[in-house]
Amino acid sequence: MSDKLKVGILGGTGMVGQRFISLLENHPWFEVTTIAASPRSAGKTYAEAVGDRWKMTTPMPEAVKDIVVMNVNEVEKVAAEVDFVFSAVDMTKEEIKKIEEDYAKTETPVVSNNSAHRWTPDVPMVVPEINPEHMNVIEFQKKRLGTTRGFVAVKPNCSIQSYAPVLTAWKEFEPVEVVATTYQAISGAGKTFKDWPEMVENIIPYIGGEEEKSEMEPLRIWGKIEDGVIKPADGPVITCQCIRVPVLNGHTAAVFVKFNKKPTKEQLIEKLRAFRGVPQELELPSAPKQFIQYLEEDNRPQVQLDVDYENGMGVSVGRIREDKVYDFKFVGLSHNTVRGAAGGAVLCAELLKAQGYITKK
Repeated sequence: MSDKLKVGILGGTGMVGQRFISLLENHPWFEVTTIAASPRSAGKTYAEAVGDRWKMTTPMPEAVKDIVVMNVNEVEKVAAEVDFVFSAVDMTKEEIKKIEEDYAKTETPVVSNNSAHRWTPDVPMVVPEINPEHMNVIEFQKKRLGTTRGFVAVKPNCSIQSYAPVLTAWKEFEPVEVVATTYQAISGAGKTFKDWPEMVENIIPYIGGEEEKSEMEPLRIWGKIEDGVIKPADGPVITCQCIRVPVLNGHTAAVFVKFNKKPTKEQLIEKLRAFRGVPQELELPSAPKQFIQYLEEDNRPQVQLDVDYENGMGVSVGRIREDKVYDFKFVGLSHNTVRGAAGGAVLCAELLKAQGYITKK
């Protein structure tokens, strides 16, 4: 019997569920033993349930093809099979909140890719390099849920990954105002060009709910635990536009920043290259060795050249230059379904294991 932790994927047939399954193939700590999805997929093998809807560029791992999909709504039955679960269910926000807490109440930790619990005051929303200490709020959440090892932890929205880490690296210069425009890949909507032919050679200047998330979620990440809840930071003020572009994977951000303490360009680049967090110190399996890379060329970062930097877990930055209206501007790029979704959640789970929150049942 493997000494790896037994993992369940809730919502395993969708695009993010598939990304979890592909990322966890040969993971040194975790093994996918259970896949749960909607009642219409339950009872089929994973290969049958997905059929011709496998959206990853790598083949479906052999180890999961014959796993019989369980009904995600049979919470006790699914939870009995696993040490913890990743959640990528496709339901309404209220349904997601309830089912994730139901799993937590079976003493099963839930690491979620969904947005439903991102503003639940005692649920940590974590980028492991930025705010690992927010996992401490789990102890307060467990009291509320009446659990000893069950809880919910989430990762933030994919849109902020290309600029929130950059602003974090620059925090000593006190960013006060940020204007960001994100150019977001179609996989962020769970789609490929085959599913969404109208996106070919097209741009759509609206992604529902995305601008609010992009403006507010960084403040929660930069917040502090007070009285058993996470209190968001007061600043910087962020205003954002989010645009869907004809790219499969990779969210690009064009960002303008005003600082209280104006740095030099050289200082900004030095801070990016030196930026490390707990995942790098602990050498977590999915952690990028160099979290943020700075590219000197005028035409970088580019999706085709840079989206897979550090296996999709790193952030690429370029074009830092002084600005006439703000102090500086830059371009950032991150992989939206790896760092921004499933990969970010896997790194959160690795951190939780390292911190002792996720153990064998």
